[in-house]
Amino acid sequence: MSQQHILKKFDTDLEDLRSRVLAMGGLVEQQFLRAMGGLESGDLSAIEQIIANDHLVNRHEVELDEACTHIIARLQPTAVDLRMVMTVVKIITDLERIGDEAKKIAKMARALHSDNLRSVPHIELRSTANIAVTMLRKSLDAFARVDETVSYEVARQDREVDASFKATMRQLITFMMEDPRTISSSLDLLFVARAIERIGDHAKNIAEYVVYMVKGRDVRHIGLEALEKELSQ
Repeated sequence: MSQQHILKKFDTDLEDLRSRVLAMGGLVEQQFLRAMGGLESGDLSAIEQIIANDHLVNRHEVELDEACTHIIARLQPTAVDLRMVMTVVKIITDLERIGDEAKKIAKMARALHSDNLRSVPHIELRSTANIAVTMLRKSLDAFARVDETVSYEVARQDREVDASFKATMRQLITFMMEDPRTISSSLDLLFVARAIERIGDHAKNIAEYVVYMVKGRDVRHIGLEALEKELSQ
């Protein structure tokens, strides 16, 4: 096989890998949005479907992991290409975990809506979920366009999600103290709020992996100010 043919095959494999990652990202986003919809609507059949569909997310991860292994073994990528493949390995792990968090939300929604006698406190979670979804979309778009510049914005939004989770936790604790009948439902809602916060964390991780892919710099755990400085260089 000629060198030119090998390089063309390599480019095709990498583009296919990128497309499949984005397809997996679209699936986990859909799972998350549907889980939040099920939480609000109480549609138990839709909730059960979300839980059942988690195996599709897992299958994506396994197949993409195998594809990355084959590319490394057959084509032995170096430099930027190797970073791209390693970034995919990291991203699909976070996407699978987002799928797990969406499944948790669906399970909490099932618990909350299966018993009509439970006292459920009214609490706003949709706005925080919308921020987390936006973070995920931005991170995946950054991966698709090979653009590391949005990682600062995603990291800043992650702070908003973290602050919202803490506020929700305080609010739910107040509900439980004032009315012990809400304890069970409040704990379920706390798990939902925690799942949303974790989805924000995973979206932030993906944005940071894009910085590594483009610049070869590991920017995890360096803080928001240091990240802004790194991106300006």
